[in-house]
Amino acid sequence: MHDDDETPRADRSRTVTWEDPLIGAELAKTMTGLEYMQSLVDGSIPPPPIVHLMQMRLVAVEVGKATFTCDPDESHYNPIGTVHGGLVCTLLDSVLGCAVQTTLPRGQGYTSLEIKVSYLRPVTATTGQLTAVGIVTKPGSRAAFAEGTVHDANGKLIATASSTLLVFPA
Repeated sequence: MHDDDETPRADRSRTVTWEDPLIGAELAKTMTGLEYMQSLVDGSIPPPPIVHLMQMRLVAVEVGKATFTCDPDESHYNPIGTVHGGLVCTLLDSVLGCAVQTTLPRGQGYTSLEIKVSYLRPVTATTGQLTAVGIVTKPGSRAAFAEGTVHDANGKLIATASSTLLVFPA
């Protein structure tokens, strides 16, 4: 409720839609990790639902490297009026995993074993587009290691991460 002299706030809402996530998951089993990631970038395979929910985009891949962008807004806010650190952590976890996937042969998958994130600056709705880059520091057939960064629209470093990922038959 608003007082009579208070201007009502605009309605805030967002609708999230996605395609069947199992389409891409099944196709991933038939391709190398790099082929699969390139298909996500060019749009020939639908992206997983999390990218729509978090407003992320996989924009570039090469062997051992992946780049995402993300457009934070106030729907990502925590109780203290900044973007929740979980958004930045999810962005980093995604870019690190995708970087590792680019190194995997057909029939191999991965999952995060651990991730360490260092938050260096707060993010708000006015921060602008975030760019995350993940780079594999050590590929492997059982475990892989990757490091990542997130920069804001002005190139300022927002967060860094390192991760260990388990590699296994898909």
